This record gives sequence, C-alpha cells and structure tokens, in this order.
Amino acid sequence: MQLSIVIPAYNEQARIVDSVSRVLSYVRDWHDAEVIVVDDGSTDKTPELLEELGKNQGKLRVLRLEKNSGKGAAVRLGIRNARGSYVLVSDADLSTPIEEANKLLEISKRGYPIVIGSRALTHSDIQVRQPWYRERMGRIFNLLVQTFLLKGIHDTQCGFKLYSLPVAQTLFSAQTEDGYTYDVEVLLLARQLGYAVFECPVIWRHAEFSRVSPILDSTKMFMALGRLWWKCRKHKQ
Repeated sequence: MQLSIVIPAYNEQARIVDSVSRVLSYVRDWHDAEVIVVDDGSTDKTPELLEELGKNQGKLRVLRLEKNSGKGAAVRLGIRNARGSYVLVSDADLSTPIEEANKLLEISKRGYPIVIGSRALTHSDIQVRQPWYRERMGRIFNLLVQTFLLKGIHDTQCGFKLYSLPVAQTLFSAQTEDGYTYDVEVLLLARQLGYAVFECPVIWRHAEFSRVSPILDSTKMFMALGRLWWKCRKHKQ
C-alpha cells in the first residue's frame, strides 16, 4: 500500500459523494492506494451516503466517530488506521484539487517526510478567494503563529498535507488538539523532533458552506494557540 488519503468529514451531505468520487477516480489506476473517510459524528445524511458509496468501492474505507469531536480527532483516527507508505490529508471540500497531490509526492521523494500545501507563497494559485473577513482573520492567525510558534511557515491551515507514514504516526500519537488548530500542534511537534517540512504552493479555491464559524471556531482557535504557546514555553524550560 503506497498512499492513504485521509478525509475528515462533518455534515458534508451536499458534496461528500462528488468529492469522494473524484478522489476515488484519482486513485483508480493505483494498485496500492486507499481512501479513508472519517465521519466526525455527522447528524445529516453523510454516513448513509458514504455507506452506499462504499458498497462497490474496494479502495474506500469509512470510519466513524460516534459524536462530533473535531477535525483534529477525525484526522488522528484516520492516520491511526492508515496503511500506506505515505498519508495525504485532504479537506472534504477539495479546496485544493486532489490532483495537486502529485506535486507533494514528487517533493517527498527528495527526502522530505512532511510536505504541506500552502496558499501564502509567491506561486500559490488562489483561484477563488475567501470573504474579506475570513482573509483578515486568517492573516491575524498566521501572524500570531509565525510570531510566537512557527517562524518561517507561512500557512499552517491549508487542509492539504502529506506525511510519510512512520512520521505521521509518531506525530499524531503525541498530538492532542481536537479542533482546527491541530495542524499547528503537529507542525510544532515536527519542528521539536527535527523533521524537515517543505511548504509547497498549491491551487486553492474557496468552497461555499465552510464549516468554520468565523466567531465561535475562530475564538476556539485563538485559545488553542495560547495553549500551544504555553506548552512550547514549558518544553523549552
């Protein structure tokens, strides 16, 4: 098994079939790939749609969290069950087209155990922008991350990341943040353990019906940054 693609999903009934079908089409000619969708306790028809889709798809595995636990928890479960030599984490909305995985896989062959998609580099191709208030909050979040936690990484939150399996399992076995800020924690752990991270420009398109609440989830993310900053400070002492 060469590649595992992990897709966390929560209440994605409007697009989950199209998205997963597109990913399955991408790996159709691979003899050594699997697609793992982790349903994060959805309350809509996402579980039923995935069950139906998986009946005739040998490469699709569906895992389920009994209650909504957060994106970090869903990705952690998916990676724990991955069997590929590489693990790609992709958002269910495919804001970064799945075909961009080719770029990340090529870079990984140069010896990088972690390759992260980025919307913030010179050659990043932002084809559909976020609403202005999301962009503003994203810039503030990234500024705080770079200032206090991860200098030199321009975009921690792009939901398109590739890991070698041993590195992914090491990082996610130590990772504890269940929410959207799990990416920051994983990259912090990678830096502490000395793993090389390559930031790769990707195509990105804002998808409608984002699950991120601009007030509630943003508040939780800023609070999580505070927790991570405190952990980082204690680690250095």
